[in-house]
Amino acid sequence: MPALSTGSGNYSGLCELLCALPSQLQPHVHSQDDSTFLHNMFGERSLHSLVKIHERLQHYEERSPAPILDSAGSLATDLSEELQGKSASEEISELLNLLAKPHVKSLLSVHDTVAQKNYDPELPPLPDDIDDDEVSVKIIRLVKNKEPLGATIKRDEHTGAILIARIMRGGAADRSGLIHVGDVLREVNGVPVDDKKPDEIIHILSQSQGAITFKLIPAIKEETPSKEPKMFVKTLFDYEPAEDKAIPCKEAGLAFKRGDILHIMSQDDANWWQAKQDGHANPRAGLIPSKQFQERRFALRRPAASVLQPQKISNRRSSGFRRSFRLSRRDKKTNKSMYECKKSEQYDMADVATYEEVTPHRRQSGAKHRLVVLVGPTGVGLNELKRKLLISDPQHFSVTVPHTSRPKRNQENEGVEYHFISKNIFETDIHNNKFIEHGEYKGNYYGTSLDSVRSVLSKNKVCLLDVQPHTIKHLRTAEFKPYVVFVKPPPVERLRESRRNAKVSSGKDDKGSAKSFSEEDFLEMVSTAQQMESQHGHLFEKIIVNDDLTAAFSELKMALKKVETDTHWVPISWTHS
Repeated sequence: MPALSTGSGNYSGLCELLCALPSQLQPHVHSQDDSTFLHNMFGERSLHSLVKIHERLQHYEERSPAPILDSAGSLATDLSEELQGKSASEEISELLNLLAKPHVKSLLSVHDTVAQKNYDPELPPLPDDIDDDEVSVKIIRLVKNKEPLGATIKRDEHTGAILIARIMRGGAADRSGLIHVGDVLREVNGVPVDDKKPDEIIHILSQSQGAITFKLIPAIKEETPSKEPKMFVKTLFDYEPAEDKAIPCKEAGLAFKRGDILHIMSQDDANWWQAKQDGHANPRAGLIPSKQFQERRFALRRPAASVLQPQKISNRRSSGFRRSFRLSRRDKKTNKSMYECKKSEQYDMADVATYEEVTPHRRQSGAKHRLVVLVGPTGVGLNELKRKLLISDPQHFSVTVPHTSRPKRNQENEGVEYHFISKNIFETDIHNNKFIEHGEYKGNYYGTSLDSVRSVLSKNKVCLLDVQPHTIKHLRTAEFKPYVVFVKPPPVERLRESRRNAKVSSGKDDKGSAKSFSEEDFLEMVSTAQQMESQHGHLFEKIIVNDDLTAAFSELKMALKKVETDTHWVPISWTHS
């Protein structure tokens, strides 16, 4: 098919093309009805007229025409009056009838409007009832669409005046540049508001359509646009402004889910920040509780004892012990503590999760890989996923070698099954916070050291590490930049079906036994997963439901590939340390 050309000199060619299209499409037409339809459609005179209009308009656009005059309407009126006194003729009568038609008058009016290029709305006249001693006022007219105006109001406690409390960044009021914080609102659409409550005024605004006229007394000192640095935060909790009784204006609130990235637009208010969703098309910011305000609220909601996390993990089965250091059920009855993690008062006092400042990060070629941390309840399949990753690419993925104070057995090799060290050295390393996790079993220490992680990363390999979720916060450093994957089980009904023939390890070390899953195991797995997600979900960057091991492995491997190639949001401290 020949290429379409829309140049002014090609109108005849375009018409010929339209006429030729039915015959060119004939080999692809399978019925007489379709052929008739094509002939009728491409032969339609109205279509040819539209093409002609299009070509003429484009022709004039290329010439950049300028109107000869911008008063065609008045000129037509003058001409009609002039011709009324002339002797009647057929041509004069036809012209007068033509000029009197409403469509022609409208066309001439549009022509004059375009020629004058005057598209601004007419501002209302200043009111006549302004007192001579009244301070200067601003009469502002904003056209309201479906978007909120983006301003909140409050009553001054001392004067009783209605003040503009805040301007939402990017909203209609902010973009107009005409309304400022501190302006006194006197009238809305001619209705005085001095004796009205803020809720009543908001109702008036919500019911108004089209243009809204405000009468304002300017603030003594108009706010200067703040030049705050661009700041992004990752939300660590869910927020719904409609359910927040403390928010100044529910309509101005911004709802978000845990894990969303927000662009903080303003921190002028100590209690209420202005923010918008990163990448969202809506330019208007919304209100969110500030970090300090939300931390205070969270601290008041929880018992004081729960703010500080215990350093030792009890040996209840629901705590979900690490697979590599799991106690048998018999041993759990006699052991008081299995795991102890590094102590950190800084982290323990910061367990109130609100926002975390983040920045985009992409791994540079040749840089060390991010530590991959796998978290999940016992029996969910962490070992299986690690094993599949290691088998899929043993040159790329690796795991740490744990330390132990027990004697080396004949078939064991140093640095393969374990790093074998004395009990005194192990205790010294515990004291020096060299272990991520450690525990004691039958008088011997076992643990995973920080140096074992560094050893894997130094070989330009991806280190796979599964730990208790409370340990994650101690690994979240610029050195390791951990990518945390939470592997959760499907519902109990699906577990019964998918784990029917599976086995769960019930022992420790390399002499553990395996048994079939029980109903208690399934219920505990789901319960533990819910508890982990509730308490530590703000630290998880990826959640994978292990309903089918093959599908879960594919999802995990794809996610780890993106970690190495794509840009991710990470704590700003990881790149500015």
